[in-house]
Amino acid sequence: MSEKTKKPLKRRIFDIIQIGNKDDLISRFFDWFIVIVIILNILTVFLETFDELESFTTLFRVIEIVTIFIFCIEYILRIWTADYLYPSKRGLSAKLKFLWSFDGIVDLLTILPFFFLEGFIVFRMLRVVRIFHLFRVNAHYDSFHVITTVLIEKKNQIISSVFIIIVLMLASSLGIYSVEHEAQPEAFSNAFSGIWWSVSTLLTVGYGDIYPITVIGKLMAICIAFLGVGVVAIPTGIISAGFVEQYTKNQHSDVRFSDINEVGEILIDKNSEFKGMRVSEASEKYNMRILVILRGDLTVVPMDELKMRQNDILIVKSEKLVKE
Repeated sequence: MSEKTKKPLKRRIFDIIQIGNKDDLISRFFDWFIVIVIILNILTVFLETFDELESFTTLFRVIEIVTIFIFCIEYILRIWTADYLYPSKRGLSAKLKFLWSFDGIVDLLTILPFFFLEGFIVFRMLRVVRIFHLFRVNAHYDSFHVITTVLIEKKNQIISSVFIIIVLMLASSLGIYSVEHEAQPEAFSNAFSGIWWSVSTLLTVGYGDIYPITVIGKLMAICIAFLGVGVVAIPTGIISAGFVEQYTKNQHSDVRFSDINEVGEILIDKNSEFKGMRVSEASEKYNMRILVILRGDLTVVPMDELKMRQNDILIVKSEKLVKE
């Protein structure tokens, strides 16, 4: 088989296994199929822990073997088609980039525990990673995209608030040790023994397994509990504000291309799905014609393989209207 014959097949497989390709019916079917396989695999792992279902061990084992086999096939196909996922890289470099990517690592850790379940406990614990395989399915859809965008944009504020929590946690641990050590030498044997108590108090969990018994210790616990309410509210408020800001951006930047009945403009911002998309892909996906691209002081001819960049202004027209 010639290379010319192989290439379309490889591209078609990539389009099918690519998550989030909503315009391809087979690709969407494949996404749902993988979701069902993942849920079935995770459900089997949970059911295996019930002693009452020991009689179904053989069935669970068969299901696990079949689902892991499907994961292996998908993993191999994703490595094989990595050239299309990373068009700027070719051959081995594209495959290595996928292997070291988040998706590649999650895929590998999903498969590995099956072959080492009788080995080290760390491999048995990696069975939990299979649950995170679900993130991959949702990674290209709006809900997960909004979450990741908010966390990335607000990372500096979130890191600062977490740092404040850590400082307060260490300070409260040292303070409670100072006032409770003599009264409870076993519960508060050193400064670090109060960290568990300070975490449960600052985060307003309050397990009650370790608690102060002295008057000063109780007063300190009241103050720390009040501080905890305020401290926990800081990252919560940052993330909530980020969600509101992100949804407002999405609402304002929402363009219904089917409603374009004359020439219109589209600005590609940093959150736009057009960013990095080829002209041919955008034209096919949204059934429109890109007449010209304004890039700074330049007027760019929209060639099919041209990739669109942030801050580009697209002059577009509905393909349906053009045919009319």
